[in-house]
Amino acid sequence: MSSRICLYCQRAQPDSAQNCGDCGMPLPTDRPQQRRQRRFLWFCIGLTLFCVAMMLWLPRSL
Repeated sequence: MSSRICLYCQRAQPDSAQNCGDCGMPLPTDRPQQRRQRRFLWFCIGLTLFCVAMMLWLPRSL
């Protein structure tokens, strides 16, 4: 049996629970973490493409 940890009272709760049985607060889900990681990945890809474009576009002086 696996469990999730309540972010507020730090007590383990069963995976089937939607709210903490001790404090009543909603339990965290895994989806926001995955969304955050995907957003960070796209940010890094965009930043890399921007840097490459700037290296090619900006004039080079020697």
